[in-house]
Amino acid sequence: MVSPASEDFARRHVRIGVARLTHGHVSWILGRADKGDIQVAGIYEPASEVADRYARQFGVDRHLVYADFEKMLDTVKPEAVVAFGSIAEHLAVVEMAAPRGVHVMVEKPLAFSMGDANKIEEIARRYRVHVLTNYETTWYPSGYAAFELVRSDRAIGTIRKVVVRDGHFGPKEVGVAPEFLSWLTDPAQNGGGALIDFGCYGANLMTWLMLGAAPLTVTAVTQQLKGDSTYARVDDEATIILTYPNAQAIIQGSWNWPDHRKDLEIFGTHGYVSTPDARNVRMRLRGEPNERSVTPKDLPAQYEDGFAYLAAVVRGELNVSDTDRSSLVNNMTVVRILDAARRSAQKRQTVGLEG
Repeated sequence: MVSPASEDFARRHVRIGVARLTHGHVSWILGRADKGDIQVAGIYEPASEVADRYARQFGVDRHLVYADFEKMLDTVKPEAVVAFGSIAEHLAVVEMAAPRGVHVMVEKPLAFSMGDANKIEEIARRYRVHVLTNYETTWYPSGYAAFELVRSDRAIGTIRKVVVRDGHFGPKEVGVAPEFLSWLTDPAQNGGGALIDFGCYGANLMTWLMLGAAPLTVTAVTQQLKGDSTYARVDDEATIILTYPNAQAIIQGSWNWPDHRKDLEIFGTHGYVSTPDARNVRMRLRGEPNERSVTPKDLPAQYEDGFAYLAAVVRGELNVSDTDRSSLVNNMTVVRILDAARRSAQKRQTVGLEG
């Protein structure tokens, strides 16, 4: 976590544009109480039935919704855009926003192909805009507590193994909206199934824990366990193994868990730390008879969620370091890992990173 560049900046609403409403996480911004940090100035959604439904559900002024993205950008002139469409649409959002000097935050992952990721990086550098990636787990106090124990306090020694488990019992089963389910299960729009949807969390966390270092090798196994035609074109079960010179990570992304889970276990040379959820941390050192709880610190207001973070970055209150979980540098490595994982699963062999 980075420190504010200054505590004296006058707070103001940052004007935000929303690009598409087809990602269910868009409810996070539409249903967010006014905290004085952002203002939804315009929304781009060409599917009128989707726009109507969200307008009714969240009391959105229908006049804020545009069927043309460029018209929305040029009319409302947002300072930043948040992308809530398919992963494949992220590049187009950056291509239109960046030349106008508009920063972008996309939902995880940044992209699923190195081709798209490399273009996004080049455009962001050329126009000097931020392109950030939002993960729910980035705003968990437990994650920062674990990081401090591991990296600052060195409480458990040197990292040897990390296990990350993310997912739920399936997008159809948890009741996502039809437009969301449609692209989640389309490899051309999502890049895969659980491998992309939930494997990205572990890739992001491990890159953070390793201070930006990329793995040496990637080995992935994907399966289709559900036997449901809804998931016929994508995997619903994925395991990714990353190797580093002195450590290993096992990333388990699944649409087959019996319930929702986003948990992390970090094993060191003489102890371990685990975070079963957003606020709980447990640890145990060698020789201790039992686990003990660690109370995580409350995060600064700028880390309450991705939108508070985005507003603080746009205002200049936060400097985005390359090792931040939301940073373009971290998430370029995430895409390299996902790209390698997909190749590994297809070839049924261990591969190295490309890009």
